[in-house]
Amino acid sequence: MKRIISLILSAVLALSLSACGNGNNENADISEQQAIAENTSAENNSQSESNEDTTGEKSDTNILIAYFTAAENSGVDAVSSASYSMVNGEAVGRLRAIANMIQAKTGGELFSIQTSVIYPTDGGELIEYAAEEQANDARPELTSHIDDLEQYNVIFVGYPNWWADLPQVMYSFFDEYDFSGKTIIPFNVHNGSRLSRTVETIAELEPEATVETNAFTISEHNVPEADKEVTDWLEELGY
Repeated sequence: MKRIISLILSAVLALSLSACGNGNNENADISEQQAIAENTSAENNSQSESNEDTTGEKSDTNILIAYFTAAENSGVDAVSSASYSMVNGEAVGRLRAIANMIQAKTGGELFSIQTSVIYPTDGGELIEYAAEEQANDARPELTSHIDDLEQYNVIFVGYPNWWADLPQVMYSFFDEYDFSGKTIIPFNVHNGSRLSRTVETIAELEPEATVETNAFTISEHNVPEADKEVTDWLEELGY
């Protein structure tokens, strides 16, 4: 009898130890799963924060790059226009060339400011025509129009310097659009006069817009090699 009782007690003890062991294993498995879940969550949060950091403050910026070049309003072969430069072996309007460089860095949408005026192709005649327009305070008719201005919050605006002022077509441009609440970033091609007072003039024409005073300007002779200067400027602006 004592032997039977001893065997029964041994069996009960073995079952108890087995149950405890299983319970500990289950608890260990649960703890391990919880740790994995917590680590995964932490990694996801870290990745999310990393994505936010790399996106930067410009991530929600919709950009329009509007430019005026007489070269695209001359109605003649590109090579014969005084407003073109050879860029990578191709004849391109100087302001379009700079606009292309800005687009390559910012991903903005290009918009060519077109007018009903057919500008002279000869450089001397073009400057004389510009002086006449300026004397008459002309407002050339625009033939291209921005479809949905509201979708853009940053507008790069490019133009040549004519007689230390904006071309008159730019006055037509600013008359047509209200840039209130938007950021305007001027860029300019010149033949010695740099920006003159054009940035201040834009600020006067669009008083409810934020006009960037760190505008880009470059000599028409240096347009083909302007890529690095454009890149450096955009980096200064945070693009």
